[in-house]
Amino acid sequence: MTASPTLTWTPALEALDDVADTVRETLLAWSWSEPRVASEVLVARIDPDLADTQALTDHYGLDLEVSANCVLVGGSRAGEERLAAAVVRATTRADVNRTIKKLLDVRKASFLPAERAVADSGMEFGGITPLGLPDGYRVLLDARVLEGDALIGSGLRRSKLLLPGDLLAAWPRTEVVEGLAA
Repeated sequence: MTASPTLTWTPALEALDDVADTVRETLLAWSWSEPRVASEVLVARIDPDLADTQALTDHYGLDLEVSANCVLVGGSRAGEERLAAAVVRATTRADVNRTIKKLLDVRKASFLPAERAVADSGMEFGGITPLGLPDGYRVLLDARVLEGDALIGSGLRRSKLLLPGDLLAAWPRTEVVEGLAA
């Protein structure tokens, strides 16, 4: 695992108070079917004022290539709302206007407003993660995230999760998508 020497990493299942309630429930349920969760999903406490990717990377000496951002996107078709979480490397941007729009089969896909993202997810803005999102969200993972570790939100601004990208791809709700990010 790629980890920063300035952060203390603990198996997330041993530090469940450091993740949002919905993330806790997801990790516990997932650990029953995937033994790797117990040892390979790690959590570290951070300064919540440094939760944004660039500030976090700079302050803790992290490799930006490891960070993965989760953005919530939505659109509608024939009056039906379609929602997704797009997880992409921090060095890329989610391709909302082409790839995600096509995957959701909507006329226009847009980032959800922060207030809606927080209300829907039950997570703090700046800590939103695919793990623990409501069932109505598709979880789209850019194929590049499979390469190496992924540093993602914990649902809280005061901590981050670190796990192998291939483990995140193995989570049953994940759809791996080539070219999800540009």
